[in-house]
Amino acid sequence: MGTKQTKGCQPGSAGESPPAHHRKKVPPKERGDFLTSLVVKSGEKFGKGGGSSLPPYHRRICMIQDMLVLVKQGKQEEATELLRHLRQDLGMESTSLDDVLYRYASFRNLVDPITHDLIISLARYIHCPKPEGDSLGAMEKLCRQLTYHLSPHSQWRRQGIMKRKPQSCLKAVLMGKPQDNTVDLSGIPLTLKDLDRVTSYLQHSSEHIDTVELCFTELTDDMLLQLLPALCVLPHLTTLSLNGNRLTKAILRDLTETLKDPKKFPSVTWIDLGNNVDIFSLPQPFLVSLKRRCPKQGNLPTILEFGEGQVSDLESQDG
Repeated sequence: MGTKQTKGCQPGSAGESPPAHHRKKVPPKERGDFLTSLVVKSGEKFGKGGGSSLPPYHRRICMIQDMLVLVKQGKQEEATELLRHLRQDLGMESTSLDDVLYRYASFRNLVDPITHDLIISLARYIHCPKPEGDSLGAMEKLCRQLTYHLSPHSQWRRQGIMKRKPQSCLKAVLMGKPQDNTVDLSGIPLTLKDLDRVTSYLQHSSEHIDTVELCFTELTDDMLLQLLPALCVLPHLTTLSLNGNRLTKAILRDLTETLKDPKKFPSVTWIDLGNNVDIFSLPQPFLVSLKRRCPKQGNLPTILEFGEGQVSDLESQDG
């Protein structure tokens, strides 16, 4: 699941403007003010309450859309700055585009390698545009792919309207035997009250569940902790999807400790934690525990060697 080493433009050219592009120089202070306001607006597009009241994926999708608009307007420097904010928001900590394009081109983002791959491709199109072919069309395709990957797929509309699944869908899912052995609650905003019903269903249907989809359900750390006792004892659960929520890296400690017990999550092969608040890499004990549960699966994302990439705080403490 790691990303592949790919070749970009010649080293040293990543930070240079293509000779064919003539742009009006914008003073750094004005450019900084412009980008600050743009990032704020990006977070507010989907709600009157501002970006802080919405899950992180809303802000990230808006940043992708705004970046594409800037490229179409020929504002490459502004687009580059917005891409930098997006990279940081997604956990690609380096602020140097040279690092993204070359030094960390083979770095495996353990949580979400697909996003990492698409971001690197976007960086190349912005900084190393190809004179031949439809470069803008290729970038638009990348932006569509990244938007699709970071958003609730079945709910996304080209008009930018986000339609949530009605609460009645929850009742429908929690009735009868799980279809295809999957409990799919993705896209249904859950409340603390809903968790009791979900927990009860998991307990009563435990023998028939091998996949639980909780993507884009507004889950917080406390909510996942409430569900964890019911989830970790499912005997046949192989995949737990938690992406697109409000989870923070604090939850990794609880998940890692749970995985250390072989009786818990006995059949799990993967837990998807991408596109959350600040979960960018997974602790090594977390990955080692998953590896022990599925030794035949040769390529879990990857257990980083010490010194490669960035080691999480939890990893340092456990080490």
